Amino acid sequence: MSKLAAQDKFLDLSDYGRPIGTFFATQLKNTRFTPIHVTLLFGVSGLIAIYCILENHYFLAAFFIILKSIIDAADGELARIKNTPSYTGRYLDSVFDIILNFLFLMSICYVSNTSFWLTVIAFFCIQLQGTLYNYYYVILRNKSVGGDTTSKIFEYKSPRALPGESQKSVDILFQIYTIVYGVFDKIIHTWDKDAYKVKTFPNWFMTLVSVYGLGFQLLIIAIMLPMNLIDYIVPFFIGYTLFVFVLIGIRKALFKV
Repeated sequence: MSKLAAQDKFLDLSDYGRPIGTFFATQLKNTRFTPIHVTLLFGVSGLIAIYCILENHYFLAAFFIILKSIIDAADGELARIKNTPSYTGRYLDSVFDIILNFLFLMSICYVSNTSFWLTVIAFFCIQLQGTLYNYYYVILRNKSVGGDTTSKIFEYKSPRALPGESQKSVDILFQIYTIVYGVFDKIIHTWDKDAYKVKTFPNWFMTLVSVYGLGFQLLIIAIMLPMNLIDYIVPFFIGYTLFVFVLIGIRKALFKV
């Protein structure tokens, strides 16, 4: 089951791990493994990548960063294959992502000549970039006929738990989610508050926006690490944020409400 209707599918540059992730999820279809188990597994892969960065094993770090992206695609695919969508998995996935993003950058800061405060700014910038991608993508998914609606455009209140999950777990993870992502959501929604009124986004525009998807961001880090460009990772992502205003400008100029 796809997140989008056929006419809304686009080349997602951040989703390169999807084919392998789908294959992996298919192998788990008739096992006891759940999407939550897969989410925990991508967390382990991310932690191994962090350890490799701290030990200056940059090729291995790059491998486990990309592996993390592949496994990250598999948990959602497994949920769709087994028809077991859950808000618990949706929020846990997002919380793990932001924690790993912070730790990736802090480990890079530790082994490079980058200042702590510049690293904090880069983390903030990376989250803004990812939030813009998610904002437009979730709008598209919610407006796509038959599209996935587990993610909402505006996360104002804890959703009602789906069959098979605990309402208490959903409520707790929702609160954590709103704490760690709330400020980024508010900033992006303020900068482009009318985007949700657009009927749809063309495929070429979404492909352009996908350079801000987490998978693509991690791919950039995975490329820069073994190239001994570690000192440039933090400055790159700070400068990379300028494209946010270009994308919002294109949206407002070409896709009016």
